[in-house]
Formats: sequence, structure tokens, C-alpha cells
Amino acid sequence: MQVRDWKSSAILLLSTALLFSSSPAAYAFDINGSVSKESGPFDLFKFGFNAYKKGQKEEAVEAYRYAAEKGHTGSRWALANMYAAGDGVVRNDFEAFKIYSEIASQGVEPGSDDTGFFVNALLSLARYYRQGIPGSPVNTDLSQARQLYFQAASTFGIPEAQFRLAQMILAGEGGSANVQQAKKWLNLARKSGHAGAMSVFGNVLFEEGQTVRGLAFLTAALDRCNAKDCPWMQDLQERAFSMASEDDRRVAVALAPEVYQEQ
Repeated sequence: MQVRDWKSSAILLLSTALLFSSSPAAYAFDINGSVSKESGPFDLFKFGFNAYKKGQKEEAVEAYRYAAEKGHTGSRWALANMYAAGDGVVRNDFEAFKIYSEIASQGVEPGSDDTGFFVNALLSLARYYRQGIPGSPVNTDLSQARQLYFQAASTFGIPEAQFRLAQMILAGEGGSANVQQAKKWLNLARKSGHAGAMSVFGNVLFEEGQTVRGLAFLTAALDRCNAKDCPWMQDLQERAFSMASEDDRRVAVALAPEVYQEQ
């Protein structure tokens, strides 16, 4: 089962742009201005961001490294993402893991501009602990992965973390299985519009015998799934529909728009 990739370039640009919006001076930065390794961390970060947008990834990496050495969290996060994706550098998941770990170990002040970077670092670390990194000291640690997802899901209310935590709880990964706890997290995530959570939530309801509501959620999820996730969601829906009566299918399809909005 595939889930959305939080390390896409779109997320990188969006998160950075949101950070820029809190600082009016950021818009006045001139990428052609004088920037060196002695420049301030935020100036280096801005230079790296603009260089990245222009496709000058080597310059971006260099600027991010200098800014990261000066303690700039956003630059650390951007650099870690580039290592994780092999974007402008040779892919090195262990190097990415170490940088994400540095971000997570710093913690974050409530309301801080670094909150988004901190949360994404937690999610990245959870993914690495869930899968392990071959050829490195990072082994699979499902208990640690589950704890990190729980932190992001409970403290920060991140729908993706709630979804992944629910998956682990359903499968009994990193701890005991508990369908009711999994349903709680799936329900929270799907209320935030997470299509994967809505689909899995519907499948759990269907397997519990709530045929019509389960089918309705499975159908509603297909209205907002992305291209990468639609296939597995459609498989779940078609499997459930194949076991339901024609009347239940008809009612579920009619109910889908209603459960789609249900809070």
C-alpha cells in the first residue's frame, strides 16, 4: 500500500514559501547580491532557495550547507530532503537520517516557524525506522517508528501521521494490534480530508459488518485520491463491492457525498 510522499519538490517549495511569508524582508532579497559563506544563515537560506528554483542545485546545496552549519533549521531540512531524494547530490539516506535526527533532537518551541520542519523530520525518521536503511547502522525499529508517528499524530495533529500510525496499529506493528484505536486515528485523519484514511476507515467498517457506511466511505475516498494512491483504494472498493448486494451498493453510492462531508 502506497502513501503520499512528503519529500516531493512541491512540498519543499511550499513549506519554504510559507516560511518566507512570515518575513516581509525575504521578498526583497536579490539572488545576484553578494552572498558568501560568511553571510548570515537566513541570507544563505534564501540564496539556496532561489538557486534551487532556478535549477542551480549545486549552488543550493552549498548555501544550505553553510546555513545549516550556522544552525538554520530550514536549511538542514532542505539539505536532508535533497540527500533523501538524490536531488542535486548523490542519494544518501543515512546522511539524510542524521540530519533529520539533528532537527528532531533540537525540539521545537510552540508556535515556532520551525514547527513544520520539525514535524517533517519526525515523519522522515519514522519512515526510516519502519524500513531500515540497508548498509547503515539504522535497522528496522517498528516500535520507534510507531512512537514517532504517535508524537506527530497526537501533539501536532498531522493527518499523514495519524494515517500511518493507524496502519501500524491495525497490523500490530511495533506494538499490539487494536482495531478501535486504529479507527480513532483513521477517523481523525479522514475528517481532515486524508483520502487514504477515508478508504481504510471504510474498509474497516465494511469488515465489521457496517456494509453500507463502509462502502460509502470507500467510494467517497476515490473522489479525492491522488494518481499514485487511487489504484490501491480502487482495489479495496471493488473488493468490497463484489461482496455486497446490489441494493447496498446503490444506497452506498448515494450516501457517498454525505459521508464525504461528515464530521
